Amino acid sequence: MKENFSFELIKECPKTGARAGIFHTPHGDIETPIFMPVGTQATVKGLRPEDLNEIGAQIILSNTYHLFLRPGHEIIKQAGGLHK
Repeated sequence: MKENFSFELIKECPKTGARAGIFHTPHGDIETPIFMPVGTQATVKGLRPEDLNEIGAQIILSNTYHLFLRPGHEIIKQAGGLHK
């Protein structure tokens, strides 16, 4: 399966070069600029899942090394992978 990623530029500020756009991924589109919370050890610290939904978080960064150590790749696989 070939995974395609692309970026669609919606608007650019000629003064600063700041951009707004849509990052297209095989798992869905992500509007930019974006707040990306970081999940360490399989959780986003200090926020409940309801909070993430309320603020409109579209993506969570995951540290795969931490996840490999705990809970481990087999448990993540059994749960359906990171995207589930």
